[in-house]
Amino acid sequence: MKKIIALVAVLFLSGCAELQSVVNNLPNQVGVDNTTIASGLRQALDFGIDKQVTKLTQENGFYGNSLVKILLPEELQKVDNTLRSVGLGSLADEGLKVLNRAAEDAVGTATPIFIDAVKGITFNDAKNILLGADNSATSYLENKTNTALYAQFNPIIKESFNKVGADKIWSNLITKYNALPLTNDVNPDLTDYVTNQALKGVYTMIALEEKDIRTNAAARTTTLLQKVFALQD
Repeated sequence: MKKIIALVAVLFLSGCAELQSVVNNLPNQVGVDNTTIASGLRQALDFGIDKQVTKLTQENGFYGNSLVKILLPEELQKVDNTLRSVGLGSLADEGLKVLNRAAEDAVGTATPIFIDAVKGITFNDAKNILLGADNSATSYLENKTNTALYAQFNPIIKESFNKVGADKIWSNLITKYNALPLTNDVNPDLTDYVTNQALKGVYTMIALEEKDIRTNAAARTTTLLQKVFALQD
């Protein structure tokens, strides 16, 4: 029995080693080296940043996009529902808009940080990203940029709240809510919340573009993209 188990283990490990060897050598077998793969991944991310992140910086880039629209945090959803129930729906709508406007302001500063991260994709990273999930390149980018982007976004969102009057709007909104009978007072940290929601929205849109390039051959609009992403079809 021990001999049989040992034999199975050897065969299993040999199979894994062989599979890894195939993965490692796949690009070279079809004439595409790691340098080309890394370049293709950088181009895909560049396209995602240019095409999708730019959309988020426009007016209603967040508010008008159901995929990334920033809604109220859970502790404030009762504020929204209550205000609408007493005829203050327009005030609730305005409160949502200014949260999304702040995110739109912040995202405009993201591109330089993204560009630096994209340049950092190494040859060793390239194959694992290419042969990974539909959002592997985006996940790589998120790991490299999340901390820096939070630090960049947070003060801009805070300043944007002041610029668009969000602080006054939410002060008025929450004051009215807290004054209603049978309600518990709320006082959330909206700057932190909107910062994190803005980051989530950015990565969502880049992942959307990456998935399109991976799964839709028509979205591979350059020879480099066609050559590289054909490897994972």
